[in-house]
Amino acid sequence: MVFDIDIIRAYYEALPKKIEQVTRKLGRPLTLTEKILYSHLHPDSPLHVYNRAKDYVFFSPDRVAMQDATAQMALLQFMMCGRSKTAVPSTVHCDHLILAKTGAEQDLRTAMDENSEVYGFLESVSNKYGIGFWKPGAGIIHQIVLENYAFPGGMMIGTDSHTPNAGGLGMVAIGVGGADAVDVMVGMPWELKMPKIIGVKLTGKLSGWTSSKDVILKVAGILTVKGGTGAIVEYFGPGAQSMSCTGKGTVCNMGAEIGATTSLFGYDDSMSRYLRATGREEVAKLADRIAHHLTGDAECYEQPQDYFDQVIEIDLTTLEPHINGPYTPDLAWPISKFAQAVKDNGYPQKLEVGLIGSCTNSSYEDLDRAASIARQAVAKKLKVKSEFTVTPGSELIRFTVERDGLLEAFEEIGGVVLANACGPCIGQWSRHTTDPNRANSIITSFNRNFSKRNDGNPQTRAFVASPEIVTAMAIAGDLAFNPLTDTLINEDGEQVRLDPPTGQELPVKGFEVDDAGFVPPATDGKVVPIDVNPASSRLQLLEPFKPITEAQLKGMRLLIKAKGKCTTDHISMAGPWLVYRGHLENISNNCFIGAINYFNDETNKVLNLKTGQYMAVPDSAREYQRQGVSTVVFGEENYGEGSSREHAAMEPRYLGVRAIVVKSFARIHETNLKKQGMLALTFVNPADYERVRQDDLIDIQGLSQMAPGKNMKVVLHHSDGSEESFEAAHTYNEAQIEWVNSGSALNKIREELGA
Repeated sequence: MVFDIDIIRAYYEALPKKIEQVTRKLGRPLTLTEKILYSHLHPDSPLHVYNRAKDYVFFSPDRVAMQDATAQMALLQFMMCGRSKTAVPSTVHCDHLILAKTGAEQDLRTAMDENSEVYGFLESVSNKYGIGFWKPGAGIIHQIVLENYAFPGGMMIGTDSHTPNAGGLGMVAIGVGGADAVDVMVGMPWELKMPKIIGVKLTGKLSGWTSSKDVILKVAGILTVKGGTGAIVEYFGPGAQSMSCTGKGTVCNMGAEIGATTSLFGYDDSMSRYLRATGREEVAKLADRIAHHLTGDAECYEQPQDYFDQVIEIDLTTLEPHINGPYTPDLAWPISKFAQAVKDNGYPQKLEVGLIGSCTNSSYEDLDRAASIARQAVAKKLKVKSEFTVTPGSELIRFTVERDGLLEAFEEIGGVVLANACGPCIGQWSRHTTDPNRANSIITSFNRNFSKRNDGNPQTRAFVASPEIVTAMAIAGDLAFNPLTDTLINEDGEQVRLDPPTGQELPVKGFEVDDAGFVPPATDGKVVPIDVNPASSRLQLLEPFKPITEAQLKGMRLLIKAKGKCTTDHISMAGPWLVYRGHLENISNNCFIGAINYFNDETNKVLNLKTGQYMAVPDSAREYQRQGVSTVVFGEENYGEGSSREHAAMEPRYLGVRAIVVKSFARIHETNLKKQGMLALTFVNPADYERVRQDDLIDIQGLSQMAPGKNMKVVLHHSDGSEESFEAAHTYNEAQIEWVNSGSALNKIREELGA
């Protein structure tokens, strides 16, 4: 089954003329990023030259994808809009709520039982509104999208930060919050500030132990977790063309860790091969006919400094395998220097668990290369020293690799095959440990390694590498092991060395599956009932937020002054809290419980000036609410880094926080705050962060005169009677200011649709 073929055919037929018009208007050659963005302009943004990093532009994405954790809130919002069907093709994927504990079969049965209420809600809403539904066990959203929906030159949004995975098939795929998804699903224009474009030129060719994962691990080390903010990363060059389509997907997927809006590669033979292998030969034929329109113009790649805002060059031939971490995905170590880093930094050298798979690295090629290492371990009489798990990305992948003996190879060395779901990557992991607070090291082929993310233990040092490196390290059980140079002692007491991995890009016998897990929506959704039990602890219908008033911005109290890294994991944890993703009141009990309080270096312990006592952050917020006192949050750089989860914006809004004032924002989170009608402000002078005291009374002035480019004023009334003030900037445009005036973007949509 080829999804959206009529949409794809019509887009490809119109694309050459659109690109001709854009080229004439811009008067120069075009990058692939520009071709796709300008060919998806919404009528509300007519064709003219838009300034990068300055102009807000309206787009018309081709589709929307939602995973089950974020889909709950997205669909609860969509239900308030009064539409009978989504305006663009949309899908829901049940991948986040399956807890990894014993193995795929039992874990899936348990999830089906424990999450039946939520799965039933998501399936009924999908049925009613014409949304495709992928059952629990079908696979991880990004792998399913790559296998079924992504197409070269297309544009999509998804309610998950790793939506850019589809860039491996030449698509502009952008992670967003649920409110953005609602915009597109109701047929409204979708807004984005015209991004900068970072060009990454790849030369040479991968070989030996080096894989596509090492490309993005290297880039993360160069750009850091905020270096890609406000930019699309476009990869090109002979090295890019030498990589597999799924390898490209890995690079694009983890591009979320550098803050990039998205990443993508130009159309080439590897993409054509992948489309054909996944049953989309018709799409491949259409793309082949206009292939030169589905990549950047040659001049842009020959003189990249003239067309990109920043250019990075990486020689794949000399690129080393990398291991990144711990605690941040941009701490990049070439493997030749990693053993010394382990010793110098006191990382626990014993490796306790190796985990491969996930949405980032679960392609056939990934698992085949890792399985080649597992087979060597058996042949060379090596025993695995670490616990080892495998997470297939989809049922299509799982069925195929089981048929081809790959899963047997992993199980033969003691590997446990988990469900086709996110699992440990997002904290859905019931880890086998006698001490959940012990200092320890794990290594994964995932994309993100923030403190406590995988297992809730702040003492777990999580490192990120390719599946083949992870497999080798698990066999060694030693974090300082370098498979490129070091030997191991086998069962016979002999020194043996692992050979470089080998693997097929695509299965020789083709992909195969009995039941991929797709459920099409009802033909007539009007007859489908949707019931939400008012007594449910997991689902709760939404009440519209009320607009913030000037009076509420006077005499505010500090909820928390967050110190250091404050990601969406710190603001709204995942893991066990995923069960409340459809219940705003209940999930708000995790609000800021992971953030570090500047004034005592502790988590979830802040001074409440009404009670005079230290309290948990959500409790303090609720106490201020009961007393009719508004609150404000202050933070540092790249605030809201990480997941696209809009709960990290909705929870503070629900608990009475009126404004977030920080040194800088991560892109998705800033947009999510705007969508919920909050004030997202930045210090004009970052040093003003130090002025804020925990017992201040705080005013924010300028709401009624709020205008694009016009700063607001923050006044701190100190308890000693003194007063300080400073300016705070914002990036709201006229339409976004209307969101604030209406109480939220959703309220504005409802007004316009007359719901």
